[in-house]
Amino acid sequence: MKVKRIFAALLTIALLLSMTACKITDTGKDADTPAPTQSASTPATTEPAGKELYKIDVFTMLGNKAGEQTGWFAKIVKDKFNIEMNMIASNVEGGDTKFATMMAAGDLGDIVIFGSDSDNKWLDALKANALFDWTTDQILDTYGKYIVENYSKAIEKNRISFGKGKSVYGIGHTVANMPDGPSEGEEMTYHSEMRWDLYEKIGMPEIESPEDLLHVLKRMQEVEPTSESGMPTYGFSIWSDWDGNMVMYVKAFAALFGYDEGDGFNNAGFLLYSPDDGDCQGALDPDGWYIRTLKLFYNANQMGLLDPDSISQKYDDVVRKFQDGAILFSLFPWACNVYNTPERVNEGKGFRYVPIKGQKIISYGFDERGGHRIISIGAKAEHPERLMELINWLYTPEGVMTNYNGPEGLTWEMKDGRPVLTDFGRQALPNNAVDVPAEFGGGSYQDGQNQMNFEFVHRNAINPETNEPYDFRLWTSVLEESASTLVKNWRAAMGALTTKDYLIKNNMISVKKPVFMGKAPEVMPDELLQKQGQVATVIKQYSWRMMYAKDEAEFNQLLNEMTSKAKGLGYDEVFKWNVEHAKEVYEFLKNN
Repeated sequence: MKVKRIFAALLTIALLLSMTACKITDTGKDADTPAPTQSASTPATTEPAGKELYKIDVFTMLGNKAGEQTGWFAKIVKDKFNIEMNMIASNVEGGDTKFATMMAAGDLGDIVIFGSDSDNKWLDALKANALFDWTTDQILDTYGKYIVENYSKAIEKNRISFGKGKSVYGIGHTVANMPDGPSEGEEMTYHSEMRWDLYEKIGMPEIESPEDLLHVLKRMQEVEPTSESGMPTYGFSIWSDWDGNMVMYVKAFAALFGYDEGDGFNNAGFLLYSPDDGDCQGALDPDGWYIRTLKLFYNANQMGLLDPDSISQKYDDVVRKFQDGAILFSLFPWACNVYNTPERVNEGKGFRYVPIKGQKIISYGFDERGGHRIISIGAKAEHPERLMELINWLYTPEGVMTNYNGPEGLTWEMKDGRPVLTDFGRQALPNNAVDVPAEFGGGSYQDGQNQMNFEFVHRNAINPETNEPYDFRLWTSVLEESASTLVKNWRAAMGALTTKDYLIKNNMISVKKPVFMGKAPEVMPDELLQKQGQVATVIKQYSWRMMYAKDEAEFNQLLNEMTSKAKGLGYDEVFKWNVEHAKEVYEFLKNN
């Protein structure tokens, strides 16, 4: 890299002395010239002029779409950096097998996004030297100035945890220099989100328990048995392609009642953890949330409330069903929001939060060191300095605003010093399939979104350039606008402005604070990791079979078989390791 820069500088001097009027273009990758560096106070705004087209592979373990990045985000990146991105999404391209294949080839792509810094995939990539050290040739300091000067603690975390105090191999997600407390905005990460208009029609009965929820959903299904296209409606429609050590939707349901997967620092294993009191539940605890939720979905299936496609469909399939109105409940507000189009909400139709008695919804606090998901650069990337420029921009206010809210001038604009939505933005945001004008990239707004599926800076952090949160839903201008009929009806019934407002007023939030213990997360021994993988396979396979069991006798038989096989493969050893480290985390947070 240093030799290239010296050569480029000498070439520039020679060209100036020749006083030729000829236009020089970059025709070879070996003659790449570094872009001018930005000042400490301004974001990177690299001009692509004179830079050859750079086609890169982005391997994301969080993405839901594979192939070329198209649309408005692709146009911005092309115009700004002359980079075109091809997405390799392991969620839809073979999962663990895809990662193993790429590792075996010794090439994880140019930009690499990992689901967790305590996952063996990240650790294996480090061991195999498959990731680029950002300190090489001072690339981070030169091309990542905004990150270095504004998110130094996030860099420090990676350096201490994984770089032996010297190297840097990436930066975490949802970085935010914000005070402690719930980091969510208008909505939480997890909700009991339901079709409010149908809930109104059945008289808005109080829901006494998760089991009582089924009876409420059944009455709603009877009111609207088919979707807009004539598909049957279901209370639950879930998907399998996000499953990890447990069935994702089953373990995540516990987050409505104060239990989250893992302690937030170490390998999550089969642990459901309460940040309020440090209580630890295992996936096989007969009275724990995982087994209780499996039984809940079994009963839902018996009542005709569980979509029979759940076992085989993917997340994108579920999104289409939400759009069509074929699903009545969602654990995630961001998944069902595609139903809440302007036309529907102005008619009073759409999803809103409905409380269930006893809820203590998991919330995640702001973290100046960043979360456990990591964005990094592959060791074989040809131009790591250009990738660093792109990543740096994605952490700047300009990049964050673009990533979350679309192109300035299309979906939003500045008026009187604050951001406001355009008419197009009101139709398109947050992720609706609205046609984008050709000059902004064409296609639909939804398809044109950044397919990395990575949250760089926390969307609810304050943008220093506008003094408003990045998330458009929390802008003063949006909150001041006339609410839709749906929102007015919900606010009148709940006595709150937003879901978060309601939960805070009623003491229904459990904050899972960020954890950094000044060291790398504990690494589970290889022998236990192998056992964990074998046990996970058993738990997932049996969990799906249990949800679709023909009767209670078969459900109990499968439960007994799952428990016996999992324990025989080492479940108790893995869970003991999880609990020991979770207790250490709880004591650390309690005393710091």
